[in-house]
Amino acid sequence: MTKAPSQAYNSLVSRDKKVLCQTYGRYPLAIERAVGSRMFDLDGKEYVDLLAGIAVVNLGHSHPELLEVMSSQAKDLIHISNLFYQPKQVELAEKLVATCDCDRVFFCNSGAEANEAAIKLARRFMRTVRYKDACEIITLSGSFHGRTLATLTATGQGGRIKEGFDPLPEGFVTVPFGDIEAMRAAIGPRTAAVLIEMVQGEGGVLPLPEAYVRQVQDLCQEANCLFMVDEIQTGLCRTGKFWAHQHFGLTPDVFTTAKGLANGLPMGAMLVKEHVARGFAPGSHATTFGGGGVLSAVASKVVDIMLRDDLAGRARDLGNLALDAFRKIQADLPGKIKTVRGLGLMIGIELSGPGEAVHAELRERGFICNLAHGKVLRLLPPLVIAEDDLLAFAAALGDILKQDK
Repeated sequence: MTKAPSQAYNSLVSRDKKVLCQTYGRYPLAIERAVGSRMFDLDGKEYVDLLAGIAVVNLGHSHPELLEVMSSQAKDLIHISNLFYQPKQVELAEKLVATCDCDRVFFCNSGAEANEAAIKLARRFMRTVRYKDACEIITLSGSFHGRTLATLTATGQGGRIKEGFDPLPEGFVTVPFGDIEAMRAAIGPRTAAVLIEMVQGEGGVLPLPEAYVRQVQDLCQEANCLFMVDEIQTGLCRTGKFWAHQHFGLTPDVFTTAKGLANGLPMGAMLVKEHVARGFAPGSHATTFGGGGVLSAVASKVVDIMLRDDLAGRARDLGNLALDAFRKIQADLPGKIKTVRGLGLMIGIELSGPGEAVHAELRERGFICNLAHGKVLRLLPPLVIAEDDLLAFAAALGDILKQDK
């Protein structure tokens, strides 16, 4: 039997509805504190966190090494703006470019800002470096790139997410997911860049086929337009490589990251190849808070820990274990699970029917995950989650589906 909400919970919800813009469809849960892969509500109930703030707290909540860095750096320097050279910012940029084939970094506050920077850079690069009147950005159906007007337009989803925001900016083209002939037909003289995700997270955890992404990169090279990858959700060891595009040996001209970069502090970044970076000049793009002292110091430590503890390898191994467990449930309970898919610790379990009741029962049993499109259980756990927690979730899911008539 579901326990009635406490007075503390009801009071908080009432206060929330009075003073906050109601832009979120919240789960009926109020979290007071969290540590590691555990969250605790106002009444002290414990939950296994399989969402990690939507792929953000990859090192878990309240990581002691990050807390130490945060506190220490705050005593020295929090914010001075980007009018000054900053040692911690340079140190972080050096560490990031060492993980990939890009050469320069632009720091910002979020994934949407990182993608906005990529869109602006692609257009300005074409006009000021290549002297081409090319401004179109091609994206895929089902994609999600952010909620600013430009990144919202780039997002290949309709419905409520775009409702009421017309007129949206021009210069964006959406082609069907995984259709290389549609992509070939869409790329033309006005194409500045193609922007894709290796795995569509908000789209329901849909990995792009390896052959397809290789062909997209080839088409971009043939057309002399930029190949850009959105790694906001997939980056930073989430999929079993430090960056998801490294699974396929790709070399994007531009790619973006955010979410897990500072493990809960608001930070994003755009990484670019040297020749593409020439598209920006002093004054052409900026942000007030990007790459501040505390943010850069924490993110730098995040990168150190990920490399030191081989969290990419851990995500690969635990992801394979979890996928095997979920596929066993699928085989044992025919008709309950339509498909299991994912890469590393980015997993989607698509149920055969509506998933609201299953999602609610999992929450009641102490497991937090996301429900995408009303039927896909989306798992983005901390990369430090225990194997036993994943197996306990699998056991609970199997039990719930077995009882569901």
